[in-house]
Amino acid sequence: MLEPKGLYEWEPAGLRAVDEIIGGADSGGLVLLYHFEGFIDAGDTGAQIVEQVLDTQPHLTVARFDVDRLIDYRARRPAMTFKRHRWVAYETPQLELRLVRDATGAPFLLLSGPEPDVEWERFTEAIREIVERTGVRLAVTFHGIPMGVPHTRPVGLTPHGSRTDLVPGYRSPFDEAQVPGSAAALAELRLSEYGHDVVGVAAHVPHYIARSTYPDAALVVLESITSATGLVLPDIALRLRSAALKTQNEIERQLAEGDDELVSVVRGLEQQYDAVAGAETRGNLVAEAVDLPSADELGEVFERFLADLGGGDPGLGPEPGTGPGNGQGTGPGDDG
Repeated sequence: MLEPKGLYEWEPAGLRAVDEIIGGADSGGLVLLYHFEGFIDAGDTGAQIVEQVLDTQPHLTVARFDVDRLIDYRARRPAMTFKRHRWVAYETPQLELRLVRDATGAPFLLLSGPEPDVEWERFTEAIREIVERTGVRLAVTFHGIPMGVPHTRPVGLTPHGSRTDLVPGYRSPFDEAQVPGSAAALAELRLSEYGHDVVGVAAHVPHYIARSTYPDAALVVLESITSATGLVLPDIALRLRSAALKTQNEIERQLAEGDDELVSVVRGLEQQYDAVAGAETRGNLVAEAVDLPSADELGEVFERFLADLGGGDPGLGPEPGTGPGNGQGTGPGDDG
């Protein structure tokens, strides 16, 4: 395998700041959060957290990846702005490692940007180099997956990686599955193979709103991240909690104005969820049968719901066929 030399470059000021931190007497190692755009992210779960971190917390660029080598622009064309008679702007994709400070001033790293289209093995080797060079003690990745669950029940989580003990109280509903891979998943696998501590968190997002922004999922993931890492991010939690309340109110309004079939679908999912939860409590893994509409019927109802959703909140509007949450998979990395 080719070395990752030339795939990324250090930003001198940012690297010096990291070296000062890891060279300190009380340094116990940095936490690395990482999330890449492009693969499945139901409810924009991971994207919301990255956006909020960059909007609310002070940060400094530590390293930049060569996106010209990693991104297929014809598959994901960057936006350009045309004004009157000429091109005036180009949104250059950015895949960067940043040094961030939480509310207490504690440092951590954030690696985010578009998922590479090519050279995954070299890219993950570069991540390993970065992890070892910057003294990372724990790497954390996060995203959302669409699931057959109702929005009226608590958001479930599937922890994965080498340190699932850091996300206590959650059980994975999956045994074994072979699904399309992702750069984030490969990085988790390779880091684990080299003995680095990695934890991943996948939020269960109701599949009928998977293509809309779902702050409830991001809030639950954020809480699990702060619990596992000790990071303090109250401003982000407050923002997400406020957005989650508005989203839930908007969904309930849409349901109240919707047809009986959609309400029936949600109630059916509630019965199914409660039956499974009750079976787990009783120690009986066989839940009572629940009469739910067929997959085709669900699809038709949910498409109508998605088409109407967003009337009261711009952040709820779906983008059919686009966005990270348009998969219908059922596993931690399944995009159907």
